[in-house]
Amino acid sequence: MIEKMKKLTFLVTSKEYEPFLDGIRQLGVVHIAENQKGATSSELQRYLDKANRYKEALKSMDYAVSAYADEASPAPEPLKADFNKAEDVLEQLDTLLAQENQLKHQLDDVHKCQEQLFPWGNFDWNTLKELEQYGFNAYFYSCSPKLFQPEWQSQYFATEITDYNKKTYFVAFAKQTPDINAELLQLPDQSLDFYNKEEERLKIELEETRKQLYTLSCQNKPSVLAAQTENENGIDLSKVHLNTESIAADAVKLMEGWVMEKNEKEVVDYLEKNRIFYELAKPTLEDDVPIKITNGWYSRLFEPILKMYSLPSYHDLDVTPYLAPFFMLFFGLCMGDAGYGILIFAVSCILSRKLDADKKGYAYLGMFLGGMTIIVGILTGSVFGINLSRQEWAFLAPVKKYFISEDNYQIAGYSPMMVISVIIGLIQVLFGMVLSAVKAARLYGWKYGIGRMSWVVGILTALATFGLPACGVALPQWLVYVLYAVLAVCVIGIFFLNSPGKNIFLNIGTGVWDTYGMSTGLLGDLLSYIRLFALGLTGGVLGGVFNTLAIDLTSGMSWGVRWLPMLIILLLGHGINFALCMISSFVHPMRLTFVEFFKNAQFEGGGKAYDPFRVKTYK
Repeated sequence: MIEKMKKLTFLVTSKEYEPFLDGIRQLGVVHIAENQKGATSSELQRYLDKANRYKEALKSMDYAVSAYADEASPAPEPLKADFNKAEDVLEQLDTLLAQENQLKHQLDDVHKCQEQLFPWGNFDWNTLKELEQYGFNAYFYSCSPKLFQPEWQSQYFATEITDYNKKTYFVAFAKQTPDINAELLQLPDQSLDFYNKEEERLKIELEETRKQLYTLSCQNKPSVLAAQTENENGIDLSKVHLNTESIAADAVKLMEGWVMEKNEKEVVDYLEKNRIFYELAKPTLEDDVPIKITNGWYSRLFEPILKMYSLPSYHDLDVTPYLAPFFMLFFGLCMGDAGYGILIFAVSCILSRKLDADKKGYAYLGMFLGGMTIIVGILTGSVFGINLSRQEWAFLAPVKKYFISEDNYQIAGYSPMMVISVIIGLIQVLFGMVLSAVKAARLYGWKYGIGRMSWVVGILTALATFGLPACGVALPQWLVYVLYAVLAVCVIGIFFLNSPGKNIFLNIGTGVWDTYGMSTGLLGDLLSYIRLFALGLTGGVLGGVFNTLAIDLTSGMSWGVRWLPMLIILLLGHGINFALCMISSFVHPMRLTFVEFFKNAQFEGGGKAYDPFRVKTYK
């Protein structure tokens, strides 16, 4: 349900302006209208820059806490939050992060030197420099073992050091650069032992720096969070300043805001008490009204799915309660396996006890989706890829004939689940059309819903008139006449009452166009729902394939060792299938909801969340 809003317009003197803002903020129920979208000021930009700084700092702190924790030692106790010392904390954090980054670069350089020196071992450069007194220099080379020429040994005293990583490493001695067809290497100017010690020193320094980062993050994160909250208050206040209009030579301030009807008395009492001039009005169709959705505990679980698309506009319908049962059913049909449903339900139950209070809703949603998957899996006889209607197990004999499968039922030669999927699609599409008719009637008057409702009644009547006889159901002649009469009334509504108040010829033209769109679009919409059957079938078939592989590939083994490869194949196979089914079972029901259902319900979205101007505090 979308909460009813009232529009408030305030006029306050410049002298009263700041105390007025403080009072409104303390009330915490007025949403200030954003009249200058996208505009900014130097004050606001300063707060936004700080917000980015706090965000990046908290990200670094979270990483330090998770990555540098010492399991053998208890974490340092957080200090009392104090936003005044946040700047000092951020400076310390920046210093430690820069130091860590520098040490990591130095370690990378040391590792490169070690890699270059490794094939040559730990030799002393001073010994080689003594040769320079006699006019000889050492030259270091590498080449493919096949390219090494024995004559280099006599010409340049070439000495093979090692064969490493498919290359021969050798050193040659000459007064000037030898004429050797190999890669001449430039080695670091210190010994391998030096770089090994340097590595140890840098690792110790890096470890100490990370300990300091960890301690700083554990102890001072509350202060940074408190400063972030205080900065958010500054952002809100700056936006209010930006969206306040100065009139009468800056002597008077004009503001607009929104308040929920249930909070109207509280705000009015404050304004009357402080003698603030205000005007209270109902929103018009042209107003950009903020949205506050209030739903029951069940529908509220599905609000994140709606928000992935968009909040409804204020003058739209909140479709959350209407999409919830359909989405749950679609998920169950796409998963289609009672075994997978049990897994989802069990994991969701565990998470419901471990997650924070603000995230428990996701676990409860998982419990509903898992429960629906169990129901669908039981009805269709599918458990971990096993088709129960085809098993010869004695305990299944009394019930296996009731499973909804092709082995037990055929509807006009088609799979029963395919027909059921289309029927469910028809129900949702027609329900969406009913919602669009209700929306039009609520906004513009009952006459504007007649055209849409005529389509709903006409489609249902046509199905009864022509569909039932096609299925072998004989209708009494009097009922046929009644159905024809209803169809005639629907035709009048479709062609003459689709746009009340307009020219009759325009109505007829609109009716013809709607008829073309309905005849082509409705069929396409209904065919989209076949994916519910196809995805459920695919998941079951893949699960059965992995079961067969586990049995057939291990058939020649004794049970003493057979159980292990069977278990591995089943876990890997069903793990892959479960992951694919989970993705499909979220994506495709959302697609059917966002495209077919929202289109026929004429759901527009584009709503802006109700965010009252209030004092935010860090707890």
